[in-house]
Amino acid sequence: MLLIRRFEEKAGQLYGMGFIGGFCHLYIGQEAVVVGMQMAMKEGDEVVTGYRDHGHMLATGMEARGVMAELTGRRSGYSKGKGGSMHMFSKEKKFFGGHGIVGAQVPIGTGLAFSNRYKGNDSISITYFGDGAANQGQVYESFNMASLWKLPVVYVIENNRYAMGTSVNRASAETNFAHRGLSFKIPGIQVDGMDVRAVKAAGDLAAEHCRSGEGPIILEMMTYRYRGHSMSDPAKYRSRDEVQKMRSESDPIEQVKRRLMEEQGMSEDDVKDIDKKVREIVADSADFAQNDPEPDVSELWTDIYADVLPQAAE
Repeated sequence: MLLIRRFEEKAGQLYGMGFIGGFCHLYIGQEAVVVGMQMAMKEGDEVVTGYRDHGHMLATGMEARGVMAELTGRRSGYSKGKGGSMHMFSKEKKFFGGHGIVGAQVPIGTGLAFSNRYKGNDSISITYFGDGAANQGQVYESFNMASLWKLPVVYVIENNRYAMGTSVNRASAETNFAHRGLSFKIPGIQVDGMDVRAVKAAGDLAAEHCRSGEGPIILEMMTYRYRGHSMSDPAKYRSRDEVQKMRSESDPIEQVKRRLMEEQGMSEDDVKDIDKKVREIVADSADFAQNDPEPDVSELWTDIYADVLPQAAE
């Protein structure tokens, strides 16, 4: 979780300095969700998410250097510098994006689950989306298919309370997202997404549900993002007191830090040493990304569906 937090803080700095362009959605505050779920997964399971995706990449084991290089549009990035913040993939780590279209990852995650069922393996699909995407029509088409065919997919709804800048209460008739699958006979559980232990426990239960052939399940993670929707969002739709209250009372990293010190005997120096090592990894990724070459112009004609027309190449 600390790696994700420090990485995102550095990404925010680089964005402000002009090294990162386009959209950039930070995961600060929501780290416990993806870390807890990753702890419940096993080799072969797949992950797909939306555009707030850097934390998911790091949690699956993707290298900080490669992620930061992609953010800065460099040659060594996971998409060769051509995808940016919202479009990174790793076949090796079973990470299938990173998607810029709201809710578009949900049918993809459902398709991954269909593939697993068709092949008869024991793998499951972890499909993340937010409270805003939960109102998209393709989500419910996916729910119907997943329930009908008993597909092994865990739908993780990261409810951070604000879809872009609109409060859940102003945008959703049903604000308990764990209930969103009831008409499709999909069970749902509401989880404290700020507590990594609660997420891990719910993830274990959901994974067993899917692996046992019971079909899909929904986990609504009650979480919170500290920064704006994206780097261009001043977040004036909420008060500073609200954000500070969440930071002081529910921060997922501070919860773990406190338990380690009170229950496991770790000292303040031990915690600082961990933070120092994490900061070194992040600093190294930033230095690497800023010095890595940009993609050659010839990359414009790679990874495309059609042959290049001679006149276009000219």
